[in-house]
Amino acid sequence: MAQDSPESPADASLGRLAARPGAAPADRLPPGPHRLGLGNRRDGLLVLPQNHDGSAALPLAVMLHGAVGFADGAARLVQEAADRHGVALLAPDSRDPRSWDLIRARYGPDVAFLDEALAQTFARLPVRPDRIAIAGFSDGGSYALSLGLANGDLFSAILAFSPGFAAPATTVGAPWIFISHGRDDAVLPVATCGRRIAAHLAQAGYSTAYHEFAGGHAVPPDLADAAFASFVAGRAGGG
Repeated sequence: MAQDSPESPADASLGRLAARPGAAPADRLPPGPHRLGLGNRRDGLLVLPQNHDGSAALPLAVMLHGAVGFADGAARLVQEAADRHGVALLAPDSRDPRSWDLIRARYGPDVAFLDEALAQTFARLPVRPDRIAIAGFSDGGSYALSLGLANGDLFSAILAFSPGFAAPATTVGAPWIFISHGRDDAVLPVATCGRRIAAHLAQAGYSTAYHEFAGGHAVPPDLADAAFASFVAGRAGGG
């Protein structure tokens, strides 16, 4: 598995992120959703699990929406699983309402916005540095794979639900990868998308869990739960 140095500098054009967890914040955010306040019409959410009392650092999952989607919808897809496993969700809106920068053209504004959102999150919330995942559905799943493979020194896991492709501009680290895809998906066919991507990543040496299910373009609750359970348990990083 060819990988660049973990010390590769942050570069939005390569999909590289600079934000990292730091000292524990003094303030304690209550459970539930909190607007980021970093954008106007397109912003995002930080959602804390219902059992969070501020006493311990939390696992964090970035959750990315599909084409023409919003943060709220992306968060709802996995909210039950995140709550059950005590995971905070960071769900940004893409800058372009159609989709993420890489899908439209190339890395740039969405990488910069996500970096800003992560920096804000790390300043507001105690986060476990060994339990940070990037997840997404559809176009968001493709973007999660692409950014996750480029930032394996930040993300210990990638959770991709019905992705279409993976196109990292560089690779860093060795995140654990979960991919699920419906056998009857008419939007992103399983044979040329999820199944092909999983096989390629496994051949490249990444630890990959691949799950096909009877259904279409969706995130089945049981597979969302399985993904978050494995991530939190530490299968992602072996710790």
